[in-house]
Amino acid sequence: MRIEIDEHSGCCHGVRRAIEQAEKVLNDRGTLFSLGAIVHNDTEMDRLRQKGLLTIGYDDLKKLRDTVVLFRAHGEPPAVYDIASGNNITVVDCTCPVVLQLQKKIASTYQEISPMGGQIIIFGKNGHAEVNGLIGQVSGEAIVIEKVENLSEIIALGKIDLTKPIALFSQTTKDPQQFLQLGELLRTAVLEACGDDSRLSIFNTICRQVSSRHPNLIEFAKGHTIIIFVCGKESSNGKILSQLCRSVNPRTYSVEHHNEIDPNWFSEDDFVGICGATSTPKWQLEEVANYLKNI
Repeated sequence: MRIEIDEHSGCCHGVRRAIEQAEKVLNDRGTLFSLGAIVHNDTEMDRLRQKGLLTIGYDDLKKLRDTVVLFRAHGEPPAVYDIASGNNITVVDCTCPVVLQLQKKIASTYQEISPMGGQIIIFGKNGHAEVNGLIGQVSGEAIVIEKVENLSEIIALGKIDLTKPIALFSQTTKDPQQFLQLGELLRTAVLEACGDDSRLSIFNTICRQVSSRHPNLIEFAKGHTIIIFVCGKESSNGKILSQLCRSVNPRTYSVEHHNEIDPNWFSEDDFVGICGATSTPKWQLEEVANYLKNI
């Protein structure tokens, strides 16, 4: 049985940077609060907790005073920074540069189009930390669309005024092909409503590092007889990418830990591909590879 780790897999730059910053502070202080989980990966979070990381929620943040809190790569709305400032909290700001740029673009676009009755639409997951941070840039005045097929229903309910300026953005980790599809459907709807799409702006704000993984993973999955996809069960990106692998290689198995692997999945002549989400550290992929070598 041959085994190969996908060279393009592993934590994205933003998540890796947040983990590195957390470890640096933990080495200096021995303990650190994190507003939400740094990474949607229980195995990696357990490792950081053993180093002294304490995950808190927004209610906890309001009660803290005179301490240090890490803001993760997903980003936070302005109101959360106000709470930290009012409580004399030092913020270790690990907002991903790509997310930060997106926040600023949404805020400036909203200021431009809202006086004309314009609307902000975000292609993303309701309740996701990054999406919450984006909505916070416009005081909640945004429409979130989770799936392409939801657009027609939202239009039918009159939630989008197709005759006014519209700006479409995306959560940075969404499927790029689905975003393109959503944009074209929205453009068609606008043209049907008023015959002019000049007031529709579509901003492809999916992270390039994330979007490049889609074609790479398709080729990787095709090139192996079986895929072991390693990711946390709560990882949105992991669900998207594992489904992508499964679409071209039905023998794709998603696991969070090597203990979940069933030796009966494999045959002696298999060429095993190991890959993961943007929240999966390299060490976890290597751990799975070492486990498979000893089956």
